[in-house]
Amino acid sequence: MEIVLHQEDLHATFPKTDWVSIDTEAMGLNPFRDRLCLVQLYAGDTCHLVQFGPDSKYHAPKLKALLENPKITKIFHYARFDIMMIKKYLGVSVAPLYCTKLASKLARTSTDRHSLKDLCHSLLGIELSKQEQSSDWGRLDLTEAQKQYAATDVLHLHDLRQKLDEMLKRENRVKLAEGCFKALPTCIDLDLLGWEIGALFSHK
Repeated sequence: MEIVLHQEDLHATFPKTDWVSIDTEAMGLNPFRDRLCLVQLYAGDTCHLVQFGPDSKYHAPKLKALLENPKITKIFHYARFDIMMIKKYLGVSVAPLYCTKLASKLARTSTDRHSLKDLCHSLLGIELSKQEQSSDWGRLDLTEAQKQYAATDVLHLHDLRQKLDEMLKRENRVKLAEGCFKALPTCIDLDLLGWEIGALFSHK
């Protein structure tokens, strides 16, 4: 798989497709403190890495157009975090979308192991290395190991989606999953406004 690193936006023609696998890397897990550093995209050929520096204005018009394109399904693993970082820093709402973690929780109720590493092992027989997960994604000179890790995180999402869709269909939970995917942008708006979603829907 070829890996292409872009600065600040997509600087190449993205292939025509009806799906794209996406992941993000940030300085941490708090969108108000930890900036978005990298957006990874894969649509079956080349992996595109869009890097943002510490002084970035996050303009990225080509990337934003792709993220908002209603004809392209964006596939994530744990979409809640990724689309929150995208909304906070790029200012766009991602749709339509698919989350392999949500799909796994709805389809694979016999286990509580729903990480990307676990899904790749269980459904595809592939072992992923997560060694670079907590490395310094803010550095401008990403190492080859970081690039490979970032690319691998999006490489298998489409195949996982196909496997999970089969399970969701078999268990009659497709509409349930679709409803969850459609609700995610609203969940993100609540997250960014400081609402506790669990508390919002509780009896108290």
